[in-house]
Amino acid sequence: MRPIETEADIQRELEGLLALDPRLEPVLAVAGAVPLRRRAADLRGLSDIVVAQLISVSAGAAITKRLEALVDPFTPEVLLSKSDEELRGVGLSRAKVNTLREIARHMEGGLELDALAARPALEAHERLCQIKGIGRWSADIFLLFCAGHPDVFPSGDVALQNAVADGFALSVRPKGRELDDIAAQWAPHRGTAARLWWSYYKARREGRETLPV
Repeated sequence: MRPIETEADIQRELEGLLALDPRLEPVLAVAGAVPLRRRAADLRGLSDIVVAQLISVSAGAAITKRLEALVDPFTPEVLLSKSDEELRGVGLSRAKVNTLREIARHMEGGLELDALAARPALEAHERLCQIKGIGRWSADIFLLFCAGHPDVFPSGDVALQNAVADGFALSVRPKGRELDDIAAQWAPHRGTAARLWWSYYKARREGRETLPV
């Protein structure tokens, strides 16, 4: 499958997605534009995802800005040279400091994130989850926004769960395997389906940003 790299790729994927599930046409009407949101498959890209987890988009952006000012250039060597106190000082939790250090150590040990991004999604996902602190959500988001994999759906994302519940008028927010089962019908366009639902959720929340990176 071709990676999602351009706005034209998003439009192509949307056409295929709507052909699979016409119920998504009113979802798209509410969502409006579905953004690409690609970023580099490197330490900075994966670190941004770690920073963004479980906090607001605005808080994540502020911490990322301070972190990038501290770790300059943004390389594993420079990151590992900073003390825990310095890294905590930009607003990172202890757990996130540990995760960033683990990523940097794996990269110093030979992990090449840009090469990993070109591997099949399952293989890349499994390798990322070998890094202590990287779970399914972080790996899914990396594959979507850094690697451009077209068929990844982060069913653990609360915004996606809420969006699907709202859009399909479900009485209970679908989680985990239940949302995986719903999303299975959107294969092989699940990456664009996720982008569509995030855009829908943003529109329903009066324009407030909801994408995780």
